[in-house]
Amino acid sequence: MNRSTRDEIDTSRPISYLEQAHQQAAQWLTEEAYLLDKQRYSEWLQRMTDDVRYKMPVRITTARAAGFDTLAGMSHFDEDLFSLRKRVARFDTEHAWTEDPPSRLRHFVTNVLTFHTTRTDELRVESSVLVFRSRGDVNESALLSAGRTDLLRFVGDDLKLARRDIEVDESVLRMQNLGIFL
Repeated sequence: MNRSTRDEIDTSRPISYLEQAHQQAAQWLTEEAYLLDKQRYSEWLQRMTDDVRYKMPVRITTARAAGFDTLAGMSHFDEDLFSLRKRVARFDTEHAWTEDPPSRLRHFVTNVLTFHTTRTDELRVESSVLVFRSRGDVNESALLSAGRTDLLRFVGDDLKLARRDIEVDESVLRMQNLGIFL
């Protein structure tokens, strides 16, 4: 990605779907969904920057004019690389009771828009995700719908996740637990 000055960058308009940067970001999201569906979490972790932040604030129902729809300082999770590694390591222990038996997962990623940022080595990517989850111990499957805003950073020739903000589409989660990655 070669840009001459930051003044020429329009960070408010999505990048064309034909541009290589958008294609790289969309491919990154597709490959990430594949790794999560196959529960290849160690490989998924390799796609994170050292300073990654992975956050899902608690949503609340408020009046439209309130100007907010999350609780300040409250998150279902707010993680860094250390805590993400701990969660992944737990899957290989006897303490992974929330995922025993393992879930069957499908991540459907759509509505991908890619934006330039003021940094030449980063892209902001907005997407929608629908996660289907089926567990052997529960008769009904579960769906979780969310919007995500990702900051993808070029590290060498590879894109890595530097930040993910997840905004679920409901304030009362109907999923049995959040022992999955979105």
